[in-house]
Amino acid sequence: MNPEIEQHEKGFILSFIVKAKQERMLSMLPNIKTRKKIVKQLSHFRDFDTDKIKRLAKGSHTSEYVFTYLKSKGAPDTCYVISESEELDNRFLVLSDALTKIISCDMGTVVSCVPGKLAYYEGEDDRFFLQQ
Repeated sequence: MNPEIEQHEKGFILSFIVKAKQERMLSMLPNIKTRKKIVKQLSHFRDFDTDKIKRLAKGSHTSEYVFTYLKSKGAPDTCYVISESEELDNRFLVLSDALTKIISCDMGTVVSCVPGKLAYYEGEDDRFFLQQ
């Protein structure tokens, strides 16, 4: 596995997922055969560590707002994406492009900006920042 991808996936799981689910995700996400089971659940994912969630303010669910916030917290120009969208999953993308594609598309997606420190989640029912 690409060490950069591993760093993002491991960082995301160990920092933002509840302990009881970490081991399972660590074994399934890097495996091509089992990855689909994990990413399929992202639309309604409920295993986040709630202490690491920062909700978006009302009316701030735009790609511009999310981009500005992530950049203010140290996000680089590129990010790593974990998504139920095959087009986006397991790829490094320009942050602004990734956000434009995922905001309000109702597909479960995690945008990992700084491994284990800063990410953005969007699903069908919820959207928020994940921060250490």
